Amino acid sequence: MTDTAFPSRSYSDDVAVIQRDGQTVLLVGTAHISRESADLVELIIEQERPDTVCIELDEKRYNALSKPQHWEQLDLKQIIKKQQLSTLMVNLVLASYQKKLGGKLGVQPGTELLTAAKTAERHGIPMELCDRDVRITLRRAWKATSLWKKGYLVAALISSLFDETELTEEKLAELRQKDVLSELMDEVGKAMPAAKEALIDERDIFMAEKIKAAAGKRVVAVVGAGHMAGITRAMQEDNSGRMAEISTIPPVGKGWKILGWSIPVAILLSIAAIGVRQGAGEAGANILYWILANGIPSSIGAMIALAHPATIVTAFAAAPITSLTPVIGAGYVCAFVQVMTNPPVVKEFETVAADIGTLRGWWSNRLLRVFLVFLLTGFGSSIGTWIGGYKIFTSLFG
Repeated sequence: MTDTAFPSRSYSDDVAVIQRDGQTVLLVGTAHISRESADLVELIIEQERPDTVCIELDEKRYNALSKPQHWEQLDLKQIIKKQQLSTLMVNLVLASYQKKLGGKLGVQPGTELLTAAKTAERHGIPMELCDRDVRITLRRAWKATSLWKKGYLVAALISSLFDETELTEEKLAELRQKDVLSELMDEVGKAMPAAKEALIDERDIFMAEKIKAAAGKRVVAVVGAGHMAGITRAMQEDNSGRMAEISTIPPVGKGWKILGWSIPVAILLSIAAIGVRQGAGEAGANILYWILANGIPSSIGAMIALAHPATIVTAFAAAPITSLTPVIGAGYVCAFVQVMTNPPVVKEFETVAADIGTLRGWWSNRLLRVFLVFLLTGFGSSIGTWIGGYKIFTSLFG
């Protein structure tokens, strides 16, 4: 490595030079579905030969890009046990959104990030993954969003799946120059400032601190264009004290824990009170009503999802029980049974990004059918909780 000034050449406006505390960072802003961005990244790394290359990826996203066979190692049962199905589903939605645009632009999403990694490896340059774990980002954004805004976020994600708007040549040219995923996140952030902080602002701080900590005095950092301004600003600040906070998922507040347990406790105490006041027969009738009110809607949800017969039976049996505990929902129990009885095959993992954009794909792809089971059985159980609870409270106070 030479000690000449860095960078040794001038580049386009997509590149910013940041100097601080003896470290010079060449910050390259890219579009995640742009061939031009991939070419620029390769050119800069080959010409500048930095001490370290930092890339806007976390370990899981890097493995997804660099190992096309990663689906074969995906353990759905473990994902369900850890209650991470919703995170996986959101990841797939975002991947599908980018892949759809990437297909129209003739380049796979994330090509420039993978190009940066391969170019660094080819020249023996150390590489650092500088983005925050995507699971932490999504969970922090979800927790920071109000109940009403959560519905908006879900609607925005779903609408992005089925958007069939034809792109003009002018629009395609514009997209080639943008970080499309960051643009989508930015649009969501305008409507939900709390979510934007987790999706964009915190990640800018996280990546800036990781870039600062990179080994060597000459660093090339490859990030989405939408992050350039935030990272440039954060590079001039000392946010090291915030890293522990923004690197963790905030614990569930005591208020929510109390609320989560208060409903099932109220149901059980009400049934007991009915037994004392009105007799065991009336209490038994209310218990039966609770079982049917929860089990029927949940099993209907499983039927709509075209679930395995064992999953349908499980939905009926599990919903009345899981509704009485906030620890695990009927959706996760049923999804686990569906995976055990009708597991997806490798081919369906490979086509899921395309299948997720069509209604037919949700029922024909067995991985997506697991998501349907998770969503519809959980929704059915929620309906049953309100119907059954209303009936029990009416019997007690009516």
